[in-house]
Amino acid sequence: MTSPVRSLALGCAILLALAACKPQQQPEMPPPEVGVVKVNPQAVPLQRDLVGRLSPFRSSDVRARVAGVLVKRVYKEGSDVKEGQVLFQIDPAPLQASLSAAQANLASAQATYANAKVAADRARQLAPQNYVSKSDVDNAEAAERSAAAAVQQAQANVSTARINLGYASVTAPISGRAGKQQVTEGALVGQSEATLLTTVDQIDQLYVNFSLSVSELESLQRAQSNGGVELSGTSESKVQVVLSDGTVYGHDGVLDFSDMVVDPATGAVTLRALIPNPEQQLLPGMFVTLKATLGERKNAFVVPQDAVLRDASGAYVFVVGADGKVARKNVVAESPRNGQWIVTSGLAANDQVVVSGVQKVRDGATAKATPWQPGAPAGGAPAAGQQPPAQAQAEAEPAPPAAAASDDAEQK
Repeated sequence: MTSPVRSLALGCAILLALAACKPQQQPEMPPPEVGVVKVNPQAVPLQRDLVGRLSPFRSSDVRARVAGVLVKRVYKEGSDVKEGQVLFQIDPAPLQASLSAAQANLASAQATYANAKVAADRARQLAPQNYVSKSDVDNAEAAERSAAAAVQQAQANVSTARINLGYASVTAPISGRAGKQQVTEGALVGQSEATLLTTVDQIDQLYVNFSLSVSELESLQRAQSNGGVELSGTSESKVQVVLSDGTVYGHDGVLDFSDMVVDPATGAVTLRALIPNPEQQLLPGMFVTLKATLGERKNAFVVPQDAVLRDASGAYVFVVGADGKVARKNVVAESPRNGQWIVTSGLAANDQVVVSGVQKVRDGATAKATPWQPGAPAGGAPAAGQQPPAQAQAEAEPAPPAAAASDDAEQK
């Protein structure tokens, strides 16, 4: 028979076990902590990423302007030359002979004119005494005028021959970089047309030619008419060149020309920018990526890229209100740039947009807003070496006494 003491101990153990089996009430979880940024409307530069091709600021063909045999090349191919520098030499002997012949004809014409002038002066002196007839005077004066005209014609021939002789030394029309020789020595040049000898390109400045589609141009004009965009003039629009390795070229250019005619083959408008090239790092013919600033967009919001989410309805963000409530706002986001989105509608001034911890919030719930720091773990993910909150809480709580009580009961 069981003693009263043993029965009492067994009953107490059963009561303790039943009490331990009751579910414990879980503590209410605090609202999740999220990183937010406070946004305000601002004027944002309106940039477009385009592709263009470089061309010389000035390009001049060096041609043979007189017929003759090319004697030698004076310059070094690919070197910089100055305006007026001699580049090629054409055989000057035939041209010198032509000049000498023209000078001889001029001397003959001048002698004829001198004789005609003496005869005319004599006739004019004898006419009052009626020693010569009126007809003889007229003939003498006519011969004088013809001789004077012949002198002028001979002088023009001399000038032409002297100019042609000067063309025997082919000079650079502009300062720049001279290209490859197109005709070798000993070739007959300038016989029927002005033979191309080489090309000189001025590359201390370069043009970059690019195009803008008509649809994009129309959208910009519509936004401008609505007051959302202010387009810059050609003298104010800046252009940055991005090199092939991704670095930005050290000198900004300006947009200096915009065509008013749409190319029917491409459906685009041609634009051109002027790029400084003092170190001659850029070369004509290169394709480059451009960041063209065509104006600025007014009352736009700059939002970090991690804050903008998308679903079937479009782009949206989560906003934490002053009461700690989370609200979803549908937005219009465009022109991604440097890890940020340009939001043109859907936000208001002083909105607190959730950037980190967006996976922990939902529309209508509460959240604790803290200023977001760039580089912080996005999406509320724990940092390296940090345990998740649930796991840390489980490890911090002591083991429930129910298990110990049940073990004691079994032993007894």
